[in-house]
Amino acid sequence: MSWNFMEAASRQNIDRVWRREAAEALDLVSDPSIWDEPTAAGHWKVRDVVGHLVHNTEGYLRAFEAARGGAEAKDPIDLHDMAKVMDSGALAMRSTDRVELLDRLRADLDRMLAVVADLDDEEWAGLQVPHDYLGPVPACFYPICQVLDYVVHSWDIRQGLGGNHALDGDAADLLVPACFLLWSNTNDTVGVEPFSIGISVTSGRNAGSTLASVTDEGITFTTGDLGGVANTIEFDPASFVLTACGRLNAGTYRGDRQVLDRFRSLFFSV
Repeated sequence: MSWNFMEAASRQNIDRVWRREAAEALDLVSDPSIWDEPTAAGHWKVRDVVGHLVHNTEGYLRAFEAARGGAEAKDPIDLHDMAKVMDSGALAMRSTDRVELLDRLRADLDRMLAVVADLDDEEWAGLQVPHDYLGPVPACFYPICQVLDYVVHSWDIRQGLGGNHALDGDAADLLVPACFLLWSNTNDTVGVEPFSIGISVTSGRNAGSTLASVTDEGITFTTGDLGGVANTIEFDPASFVLTACGRLNAGTYRGDRQVLDRFRSLFFSV
């Protein structure tokens, strides 16, 4: 089995982690006493996180309808507007009854699991599905996004509730490649003088070293040895996921702190 979401051999791992994380998230948000509690997702309350999950999942379902010829694909929205659009989508659900919204999320989840299960191994990375912000992406992008949705937003809720908690290792491992993809698409490097930094994920199934090469045209991530790279930052899988998703300023830095600050300032929130 693979832990790289781009490979069809990862399907069993993704399905198992996705179902477990979603079940735990639904169990968590089903407690009516926390419905209006704050979370670590900005100004969102627990109910807004649920609304966001509904908004996202229903968008994913429409994307697969478009890919199969059942709906019209729209032009991509600028990624810089993603946070605003996501916020509007989540807050629009505030008028929906709690039980109704939870039932809707469960039904959306079941539909999404079924859509992904119907993909054959060739379609996993071969079928192009329109994305609201990125344009056409491989179908496998959507199940890993669902894992990211449930893992990170469950963390947001638990963080808001103030308890001690952490990310599951299997979930964090699966999300490591997705977070490099996230960073590849959510940076502003116009006018930046070229520089590079080494990134090491120190444990887990996707442990390894990656060179981030920054130019004014974007960031290129290349796996390989970091020997001779003066400036590096090390993460465990969970810290990398939470840093890439803008939840933490984590990592162990070695070298020139100003280079680290330059690198971290390149990314915008989505």
